[in-house]
Amino acid sequence: MKIDMTYGSGGKQTGDLINQVFLKHFSNPVLNRLEDAAVLSISGKIAYTTDSFVVTPLFFRGGNIGKLAVCGTVNDLSMMGAVPKYLTAGFIIEEGAELKDVETIAETMALAAKEAGVSIVAGDTKVVEGSGGIYINTSGIGEIKKEGITISGCKPGDVIILSGNLGDHHAAILSERMGIENEIASDCAPLCTIVANLFEADIDVRCMRDVTRGGLATVLNEAADQSGCSVELLEEAIPVSREVKGFCDILGLDPLYMANEGKMIAVVPEGQAEEALKAVKKSPYGTNARIIGTILEGKGVRMKTKFMGSRTIDVLYGEGLPRIC
Repeated sequence: MKIDMTYGSGGKQTGDLINQVFLKHFSNPVLNRLEDAAVLSISGKIAYTTDSFVVTPLFFRGGNIGKLAVCGTVNDLSMMGAVPKYLTAGFIIEEGAELKDVETIAETMALAAKEAGVSIVAGDTKVVEGSGGIYINTSGIGEIKKEGITISGCKPGDVIILSGNLGDHHAAILSERMGIENEIASDCAPLCTIVANLFEADIDVRCMRDVTRGGLATVLNEAADQSGCSVELLEEAIPVSREVKGFCDILGLDPLYMANEGKMIAVVPEGQAEEALKAVKKSPYGTNARIIGTILEGKGVRMKTKFMGSRTIDVLYGEGLPRIC
């Protein structure tokens, strides 16, 4: 069954969509009241974020737009030292979208939310003219667990930990678009367990960032610029799977600039680096974590190559890589 404009009319079809799809999968005491706004209990400082998600195709190896929306928002909260608590979900659905696809996306979102320990407590749907597209906006609130974690917090002598292989999500999406057959799957995942492990180990985390659009190169340039420091990377330390390396060789891509949806960096004091690495590796999403570089005085990002040379790592200019999400 396809979605048509009647599903956005506010009548019976709208009610059916809410009750038979969204309430079915997102059910919780706050949402089930169907009030105009969610009333929430939160103590202390909070982190709040919002993001919109557009991806082609909607379904890909390792996930779909719904999983992307939940994990993306949960991860943004986690990177600020917050425990994610509540999400909202707004759907813009083009006429012609398959109702079963909308339900599959909602079901996936519910599973991702359960894994991350968050509740979807409010939402909205709009149906617009179009050709079957689906777009999702999510907002999230989290309770600050540890204060002072900031993109400007890096200090000379600190160590950079990357939670795992680069480029999986970008390669998975491009493979789907280009009809390239391989086993590469998106890394889309909630990173809150990694953050919880770091806090449990009492690591003095200076900075955390999830490595999404623009890739590792962009994140590290932002950290260097905001902290007034420089970054030195070790090429041999940066993890990339053999499949993604081969994919990049074929298409001339650089994993440093490729999008990820389940990877993060943590900048920690040198004396806590090994303990922090062990904490990250305790999570199923951090098993291939590596120490990839250090924070130094100066400006910019440079990488020591395998042949003991040095390469400047800039942010992308102009078109850059194909947009993924």
